[in-house]
Amino acid sequence: MGSDIADRLREHPFAKGFCPEQIALMAAMASEVHFLARETIFPEGDQSSLFYLLVTGSAALEARSPGGPVRVATLFAGEVLGWSSVTGGTGQQFEARALEDIHALAFDGAHLRRACEADYSFGFRFSRAVLSAMTGRLHAIRAQLPDACTPMGEAK
Repeated sequence: MGSDIADRLREHPFAKGFCPEQIALMAAMASEVHFLARETIFPEGDQSSLFYLLVTGSAALEARSPGGPVRVATLFAGEVLGWSSVTGGTGQQFEARALEDIHALAFDGAHLRRACEADYSFGFRFSRAVLSAMTGRLHAIRAQLPDACTPMGEAK
């Protein structure tokens, strides 16, 4: 099973650039998890300590609003979920819900943070991968803003 996880890590875009020893370190901390379609992965504000690499399936990130949940982003296989657990955030900013069945690798955020502090080379590579994922997510959300933020009455 451990080699299966290592294989999935090597294939995951998040782990691009990690050396074999870093892949092995992460594989030793990972567990495989599954979520069914429509299952809540974590609610908004949750103090979840889990960081996920999506292997298959898709998830919605949703924010609460008076009219009901608003989808902020759709995540697909190859993306990450739950980075608040590794950045030391104060809780999840959004609710995450499976749109279809999901297979993911789950990591305890506290264990990942300790591994980053114990091995600065791993910590640097891991931090760069998280920042790259965050930047990609922000660009994707920003690309949606013109449609969502066009003042009423103005032509598009």
